[in-house]
Amino acid sequence: MKRVLITGMSGTGKSTIVRQLVARGYKAVDTDDGWCEPAPGGLQRWREDAITTLLDTEDAEVLFVAGCEENQAGFLPRFDHVVLLSAPAPVLVRRLATRTGNPFGKRPDELRRVLGDLAEIEPLLRESATHEVDTTAPVDEVVSTLLRLVN
Repeated sequence: MKRVLITGMSGTGKSTIVRQLVARGYKAVDTDDGWCEPAPGGLQRWREDAITTLLDTEDAEVLFVAGCEENQAGFLPRFDHVVLLSAPAPVLVRRLATRTGNPFGKRPDELRRVLGDLAEIEPLLRESATHEVDTTAPVDEVVSTLLRLVN
């Protein structure tokens, strides 16, 4: 089984891409949906036991895992591809303000955190990524690019 991590800042489209992959018949998991637990400082982290079990399960040709938590670094060797989804700050700000499925990023302190992470964390994600996809393109195009990169 091929394992693909889809990572990126809040608002880059990870959840949207997962929904599209599932609709196309792929096994895809958004780690915001029950795969995380609270961490100190009001943050969250992957539930390591659950992620380990997920990655150990061989029941699909490709497994897509989407998320961006500090402890994902320990799992990087388990992935065949690490795809960084990215978008410029003004696009992220607009998406966070208008999204309906997740309230994170709407409060001023959360938005400051996202923009701080964009400056500090995204460069680190870029270093470990095997591919980067700009998500300002239409969603179908982003999904097609992602599938082409990992196949």
